Amino acid sequence: MKPSSLGRIAALVLFAAISLTSEAATPSSSTPVTQLQYGSTGVSDGVHGELKAAPAYGDLGHGAHGTFIRMPAGFVSPIHIHSEDYWGVVISGVAANGLPGSADIALPAGSYWFQKGGERHVTKCLSPNECLFFISQNGKFDYVTDQPRK
Repeated sequence: MKPSSLGRIAALVLFAAISLTSEAATPSSSTPVTQLQYGSTGVSDGVHGELKAAPAYGDLGHGAHGTFIRMPAGFVSPIHIHSEDYWGVVISGVAANGLPGSADIALPAGSYWFQKGGERHVTKCLSPNECLFFISQNGKFDYVTDQPRK
């Protein structure tokens, strides 16, 4: 075998060992919806209220995480970006997530979207009741709005 092949094999074995170790260190768990604890995100559209977040795993402010997000009915985010890619799943309500000025694609419960990091977009709750999402992100969550151009 070539030395470069041995290096790749060693790296794969090391990665597998680290993965197994970290999974073994995390106990199995179950959390009923009634035990989710929502807190402030500081993100508001200025009209309908603030987004609230409840952690499932990780810490949205510091790294990889899975987080439940409550969005008030009628909420329309300002144009913004996130530094990291994320995936969103609609649990209840009807949402939309798209490029600024694009037609809304209604995303009812069970729908999902992928949001590329660094891409300007708008997220909305189209339904008359609040929207509940689950987002999964490999890095920390940030919310950077467009600044007025001088």
